Amino acid sequence: PRRLAMASGAAEGLSTLKRCLSVLRDAKSDSEQFAALLLVTKAVKAGELDGKLRRQIFEAIGFTFPNRLLTSRQPPAGCPENTFQALGLTLLACFCTDAELAGHSQILNKIPTFNDILVSPCSPDSTATVDDVYQCLSAVLATARGPRELVTKGTVSALCQAYLNGSYGSERALALLLGLLARAEARCWQKDPSHLLAVLSKLSRDFLEAEDLTKFELCEVLPRFIPLSPPLTQDSQGCECLHRIYRGLANILGSKLSPSQRDPALKLAACLVQACGSEWIPAGSAGSKFLALLVNLACVEVRLTLEEPDPFEAEGKKEVVTACYILIEMGIQECLREEKPLLEEVQKIQLMRIMEEAFGAVIFYLRQVKQEELQDPFIFASVRVLGAWMAEETSSLKQEICELLPFLVCYAKKLFKEGRPTVSLPQPELVSTEGCGLPQDALRFLLPGFCHLTAEERPRDILISEGAPALLCEYFFCQWEVLTSQPGSPAPLTSTELSLQTACGIFLNLVVTAPDLIRREKAFSSLMELLLKALPLLTQKDHLVLADHLVLAANIATLGLMMARTLASSAVLQEAQPAKDFFRAAIRFLSQAHTTQADPGSEGSAVAVSPTYESAWPDVRELWFLGMQALAGSITLFPWLPLAILQTQWLESLSELLTRASPASVDFELVAAFQGVLVELARASQPCRDIILSHHGEEWANLYGMAALEQCLSEQ
Repeated sequence: PRRLAMASGAAEGLSTLKRCLSVLRDAKSDSEQFAALLLVTKAVKAGELDGKLRRQIFEAIGFTFPNRLLTSRQPPAGCPENTFQALGLTLLACFCTDAELAGHSQILNKIPTFNDILVSPCSPDSTATVDDVYQCLSAVLATARGPRELVTKGTVSALCQAYLNGSYGSERALALLLGLLARAEARCWQKDPSHLLAVLSKLSRDFLEAEDLTKFELCEVLPRFIPLSPPLTQDSQGCECLHRIYRGLANILGSKLSPSQRDPALKLAACLVQACGSEWIPAGSAGSKFLALLVNLACVEVRLTLEEPDPFEAEGKKEVVTACYILIEMGIQECLREEKPLLEEVQKIQLMRIMEEAFGAVIFYLRQVKQEELQDPFIFASVRVLGAWMAEETSSLKQEICELLPFLVCYAKKLFKEGRPTVSLPQPELVSTEGCGLPQDALRFLLPGFCHLTAEERPRDILISEGAPALLCEYFFCQWEVLTSQPGSPAPLTSTELSLQTACGIFLNLVVTAPDLIRREKAFSSLMELLLKALPLLTQKDHLVLADHLVLAANIATLGLMMARTLASSAVLQEAQPAKDFFRAAIRFLSQAHTTQADPGSEGSAVAVSPTYESAWPDVRELWFLGMQALAGSITLFPWLPLAILQTQWLESLSELLTRASPASVDFELVAAFQGVLVELARASQPCRDIILSHHGEEWANLYGMAALEQCLSEQ
């Protein structure tokens, strides 16, 4: 009987509500509407409405009446001051349960009103109003336009203040803030960095001081407040926050923990590494011990997980291991760091051994991967971190890596062919590795390792047999297209340019060690054609090598010159205009590398690296000498090349350089490089020989000890 009575009461209430809606439609006065509205809002607050009835309320009222309530200043007699506002917000909260209405402009333009209520003092009578505001904001956040509108209209600041004030609903403010950062982190930090830093300051202080489960709960919250940009290390308040988090993490990781307690701490540490590298870890004994412990724990976690028969049976393990990958990659960089290292030499040796064991587990795991699992982003994360190891450590696990190479080439090819990625994606976030089917650029992370491996016979043969050279050529074309996709000169996209440079290194290894492959593989003829066009583009500005792309120009020039010797008989290089343009551009690169400057030790001049080349010379030097050697070897292969060199007037400028400089200022290697080209030109071309002689070539050949050139010039 009691249930029947309750059901009867509910039915009667809904019937009354429907009558009220009818009154609202037909009301002749505000008092009639207000009386009916009180009953409607009572039903709304009681939660007795389904979606259909909520929609009926909206159709009966629309936005006009709630708008009037929000702007009305005079409450009914005997009612609290904010009665109309409270009723209006209750109705809006009701409307916001409909996703379509939550994104309506009439709701979005109320965001400043919602913000004002959050930052205003909250009396015991107004808690329901605050609840309604949070309901509205939560609904807006879930819409497509919501995050942008909330950031633009100042909700980040309001939520931060509401949380910091600790007033009613402050935990909901933090939850909403976390949701907003998840959807629009960059915009939030651009709009309100000071308020977000204030929240981070409180959270980091709570994290350091907490001695209960709150400490571990904050490990889950803090990552959302660590921005990738701008780095917290640029701000004194940010540095203080980072130091508190470091101390809190040191307390946690130095204790005996269960996996449920350790895993969030490892994820928080990885988040800090993504945002700040190792800068958040202080120098000194305590910092080095913490860093070593962090990497050690990450390696142990990787081994314990990946060596299991069913490694990801436990939920969330992929995110934890991905975090460990980030920590291990930092460990690799710190072990290689020579300037102001955080780690001592003994620690580096120990960590490299421990990391080697972890990478053994990564390789073991990747060898078990099935074809249908290749789209799993965790596989990408595993290949990425292995690529970081292969790039730096070339001696360990060589046998295991060789056995894995067919899989790595197959995986990289699959991602490239399916996704055709043109711009390398940013490092994947820790938030989730589930359900992400986006194509990612695995080759970008494998290129440095492949560059080392192509210098060795066995791995090179495996890579060739698996079709890696053709894949790398195709990848090179794709990345070049990205680099030149901007109007005007190539845009400085660092990751793309680095990929192109590293690919050039791989191709150079193949040109030197496998010239037959270069001749028979059609992809290399296409690559040669691209190089002929690419170098002039990089050197076209005022006939000078573009400083921003000097290292790339050096790679392309040297690779092109080396390949030209191997492919000299191909049609693309036989007096074709692109070939002549390429060689002119290569000569520009080679000829502009050196100049003369005052020699402090004497009254004369000394040969020095040109100012434009100076900063990049450590990366360019070896390529320049290799390019000079390749140019010398090309002169007899291309009958038109001496004339092309004459037209650039390089012989005149080189003669002037050697005439002005003191021979003692030019090292033997540079003299040998100049002599190699000059001898070939003098032998191959009478006009070139005449130019050298007319510029006192015999004299400076004698002064610089260029015996081969001196002999060549003296012959009839």
